[in-house]
Amino acid sequence: MRALITGGTGFLGANLAAYLRGQGWTVRILRRATSPLEAIKDLEVEHAIGDVLDPDSLRPAMVGCDVVFHTAAISAYWRTPAEQILRVNIEGTRNILAAARELAIRRVVLTSSLAALGVPEPGTLLTEDHPYNLPPGRFLYGYSKAMAEAIARIFVEQGLEVVIVNPSVILGPRDIHRISGSLILEMARERVPALPPGGVNVVAVEDVARGHLLALERGRPGERYILGGENLSYRELAEQIAEIVGVPAPRRVLAPPVVKGLAALARIASGIGVSLPIGADQLWLSAHFIWCDGRKAEAELGYRPEIPVREAIRRAWEWYQTTDKALEAS
Repeated sequence: MRALITGGTGFLGANLAAYLRGQGWTVRILRRATSPLEAIKDLEVEHAIGDVLDPDSLRPAMVGCDVVFHTAAISAYWRTPAEQILRVNIEGTRNILAAARELAIRRVVLTSSLAALGVPEPGTLLTEDHPYNLPPGRFLYGYSKAMAEAIARIFVEQGLEVVIVNPSVILGPRDIHRISGSLILEMARERVPALPPGGVNVVAVEDVARGHLLALERGRPGERYILGGENLSYRELAEQIAEIVGVPAPRRVLAPPVVKGLAALARIASGIGVSLPIGADQLWLSAHFIWCDGRKAEAELGYRPEIPVREAIRRAWEWYQTTDKALEAS
């Protein structure tokens, strides 16, 4: 079996490629000519040069492939212009699915995000039935992922088999762009003076990769499946990170109104061109508990997270250290 992975040089795409190779698959990655190859340098994969925004490059990339894993997306949304987020995450998905339909690809797994489910009511957990409930301007990344899912369901109605997966916050090795693991790095540098009052669900990237294959094999077309791990408060997550990287954990937790006020200030600063290490959307969301219920993926896919968050942090930290030392020596 041959799989095409879009975004194959990125954090999730590279880990998915490694997992599939370990399962005996032939893997082809779609990448731009300028894509950094650090995350896949140890992997035996085929390379197809192209871009999700260039439809003419997608059909040659898919020829000979049985399935497509569409992991390519703009994830560093706080560093990226809004127009680019919408084009890549929405129109890029449309282009991939159109090419897959044209070439009669057997099945596509679309990597969405827990962000596409919005924000739960206080005291509740996100499930796959939760509708996206935020305006586009509040959280553009989540909106773009929800719209990509809506496009996928149109293709499903037209006969293309698309299964949607919604990973939570992913940690682990091969995070070449330092996106999900930025908190680990900032904690290690002791640049986190205080913590937000909310919480997140955190999962090991290897579990998410395995969940993609389970979704391919067992998922129902048009359905979404949460690929989650552990529901943690930011304080609990920070304490685990601090233990792994060997620094004191921040003791101060900000009140929700303070965090939301900082988010408003960050939005103003961003609007006048000030570069910030964290975005307004991230700050606003960090005042909420974005926790989830993974029972649907367990029941239908047989997916259960196997790697504890503490171990995911350790693997990520070791990879950052090894990679940074290699970059310094080059």
